[in-house]
This record gives sequence, C-alpha cells and structure tokens, in this order.
Amino acid sequence: MFALASQPALQPEGASAIVQKSGWATKTYAVAAANPLATQAGQQILQAGGSAVDAAIAVQMVLTLVEPQSSGIGGGAFLLHFDGKRVQAFDGRETAPTSATPDLFLQADGKPMPFKDAVVSGRSIGVLGVLPMLALAHQQHGRLPWARLLQPAIALATTGFPIGERMATLLATETALRHHPAARAYFFDADGKPWKQGHILKNPELAAVLQAIADKGAAALTQGEIAHAIVRTAPRLSVTDLANYQAIERPPLCFDYRNYRICGMPPPSSGAIAIQHILERLPHTPKITLNADWLHQYTEASRHAFAYRAQFVADPAFMDKVTTHYAPMPHQLEYGTSHISVVDAYGNALAMTTSIEDAWGSRHFVNRGVGLAGGFLLNNQLTDFSFNPADATGKPIANRVEAGKRPRSSMSPTLVLDKASGKLVLTTGSPGGAFIIHFTAKTLIGVLDWGLNAQEAINLPNFGTISGAADSPLFLEHNRFDRDTITHLQARGNTVQEIALPSGIQAIQRTHNGYFGGADPRREGVVMGD
Repeated sequence: MFALASQPALQPEGASAIVQKSGWATKTYAVAAANPLATQAGQQILQAGGSAVDAAIAVQMVLTLVEPQSSGIGGGAFLLHFDGKRVQAFDGRETAPTSATPDLFLQADGKPMPFKDAVVSGRSIGVLGVLPMLALAHQQHGRLPWARLLQPAIALATTGFPIGERMATLLATETALRHHPAARAYFFDADGKPWKQGHILKNPELAAVLQAIADKGAAALTQGEIAHAIVRTAPRLSVTDLANYQAIERPPLCFDYRNYRICGMPPPSSGAIAIQHILERLPHTPKITLNADWLHQYTEASRHAFAYRAQFVADPAFMDKVTTHYAPMPHQLEYGTSHISVVDAYGNALAMTTSIEDAWGSRHFVNRGVGLAGGFLLNNQLTDFSFNPADATGKPIANRVEAGKRPRSSMSPTLVLDKASGKLVLTTGSPGGAFIIHFTAKTLIGVLDWGLNAQEAINLPNFGTISGAADSPLFLEHNRFDRDTITHLQARGNTVQEIALPSGIQAIQRTHNGYFGGADPRREGVVMGD
C-alpha cells in the first residue's frame, strides 16, 4: 500500500523552511553548526587560536540560547576527537538518577505511560552530562582558557538575539511549555502568544548561569546554587546525583570500509553499530543509486541492524555477562538533537552530537528565582529507555531503566580516516532521533561511495526504516521520490510512507586545498572558516 503519513509522531522533529545551500570551501579550519550565531561563535574561537574542542564548547553554549528546543547545558552529548594520530570517544550521556527503578514509566495497571505524558512528567529527566564531558575534553585538548569560551554566549544572552525561523516554527505549535511559569514568561508574550521570528529575546538568567560556569567550571552546574535550582525543577534528581556524574572516555568503535576507517561512538550509542551493519550488507555502487532495488536492499540491511539494536545495545556497564539472551525492546519514539563538526588549524577534528531529546526536552525550565528572566531547559533523555523492563515472559530488556544507567542512543557522531595515510577524510553527524542512523549513513555513502562533496551528499533525499520488524514501513522524504520508485518498492513487499524527514546534517571533508563543509538545507546551519 501507499500512504502519505501526516502524523507528527512519525517525524523525528518538526519540519521548518528549506533553504538551498551550495557548501563552503575553507583553507585552514572550519566549523559547522545548526545555527549561524552558534557557528559564528565557533569561528571566533578558531580565529583566536582555539582548538576544535574550544570551538565546540563555544558553539554548545550559544546553541543553549538560540536553539533551546534541540540541545543545551541541560542535556548530554557524545564527542569524537581526532588529534591527527588517534581517535577518542567522550561520553557525556545522561544517567538515570539513584531514585530510578525499572518501573519508572509504568502506570498503576502495569502498562507503559503514554509517551508524551512520560516526556513532560518530570520522570524523564536524566542527570546532566554535556558540561562534565566538555570539561573533560577541554582538559585534554583545550588551548584557550575555559572562561573565554563562554563569552560569546554570555554576550548574546545579555544583549539579546533575533529568534530564528526554526525556533519560531516549533514554538508556534508548542503547548506544554506554558505549564511552567518561568518558561511561559520567557517564550511567550504577555498575552500568551509565542514570540515570532525576528523578535529580540534576552536571557539574563542564562547569562548569569553561564558566567558562573565560566568562573567555576562545570562544577557550577553540578554543585551549589544552580544545582539546587535544577533539583527544585526536577525533584527526582538529587544534588548528589549531579555532583557524582562522571563523563567517560571510551574506546571508539572503528571499522574498515573499503579504503576508509570509519569511527563512531560505542554503546550506549547504537549509531556506529547500526551504521556498520548497514554498510557491510550493502552492495558497492560507484555512482548515485537511489532506485527501488537499492532502496530495498538498504531497507533489508536496516531491519537487520535495528533488530540487533533492539535486543543487544544498552549501557555496557549494565549488560549482565551471565544473561546472554535479552528480550527485544519494543519500538519507541526518539526525537530531537543537534550536531557540530569542527576542524582546527592544528590538525584536530571533532564530531559532536548533542541533545535534550524531544523538541523542548522535558519542558522543565530551570530558573534560580532571583528576579532574572529566562533560564534553560532540562532533557527528557530517560524516555530513551525501554518503558517495559521485561517482555511478557519476564525476560529482561537490555535497555531497561536502572539507577545510574545511561539510556541507549541513536546519536552517531562520525569521523572518517583514510586507511592508508591515516588522515582525516570527513567529520559528520545529524540530529533526528532513530533516523540519525540513516541520515549519517546516507552522507557516508554519498561521499565515500558516490564521490559527492559534503553538501551534495547532505542534499540527497532522506529515507529509512526504524524497526527491525520484517513489515516495518520504509519512510521516504516527502516529494523527493518519483511514483515509479515507490510502486517498485511496493512490488518488493515494502509498505512505503512519505513524511517530512528534517535532518540537520553537518559535515566537513578534507580537500586538496583545505576543507569543504556542508550544512543541511532542512535547517538553519551554516559553515564558517578562514
């Protein structure tokens, strides 16, 4: 059958305007982020002699302000770093608080809560991880003082910034933020109407919080006044939870693919594992091949990857070495996120995917209550756990809720190296919930197999399936595939649904003359460099 799906639940995040982009060539360094103001902050840091990590910190702080619906200091992130010789993986994924139990998202009748109810309930908020992770990466790879990196965001929060088209579009349909007084006062006017594109929005509360972080480091968020404000907003978290959070450096998950070495995040991310599954099952095609036969093969490979992901991918610290048989996790929605790619003048490169999960996260908005307007949003990452802790027979699900555990993620920051020379080829990644895996895989195939530049690969239509079930639908980006392709896919037994698939891919590739960067036309991102 053919269906045009309009249900928002199928979309990784709400769609906004599409702006065509031709890519950006640079010589010495480049930074790609989802909002021009954030990209500009990263460029300022690179111009001042900062490293890729320095730039990413500045970008993240500005994204907290100008793209609050997708990421921020109230969330978590994965970061891959390449220093010209080795790849490191930094895990800043949120953790379940000590109060969490496997039945966190079960109702009194034993059935899972409705997803959206769980998101806004406060139960969904995980222990914040992005700042401790960035502090760890900065200790190893920072070149500029920590405090310097927060100045662009502090200045913007103080003087104000014009609301972008994407933030305005998503705010126009948002309702749950209205239930939190500080959020209502910040995101809506006195009549309760959402601010429109171009409105100058100031956030003096966030400016003060960022200044404290500039002065005291990441500990300013996990201890003291700000930590207590977080706990007041999210009472299932404790100050001890925040203070005890540990960012982790993990061995990256790398695999060979033709003439390349592709590196991604290991569990609790499922991204690199699924991408490897897909790429290794696809026949090599040396030119663009988005016909029905290729899409069918891609879909079959994806179903294998997602079936493995559903059964075996979870926080490795909680994988029972005795229990080798887990029940598959039932399909659940995933949302949100932003991606940053950076290369600096010193030969360092990074890919960082950062998230508060759903658009606007948990809708819980932190304000210290000292008379300043604004604040920052907290994540809803715990809804990435399985709501059901076990199947009907009692067999445990690997990705069930447990105290201190990191929920499985689809975030797929990716670095590609030339296998022979060891030099950087590409840094990329995307937002998009479970579709992140497909958006990233598509970009890799476009650049590595089909010889496209980063922007051309990003511009390709999106597609993918997000379940391991044999009858799982194949989702195609609306109005990007012809009817003959759809008809032939149906003839191969696929249920095809066309929906908006608003990825937010960023990518920077090495060229003979420097670098070439691309940013997704489906979002506001741009690339800047020397």
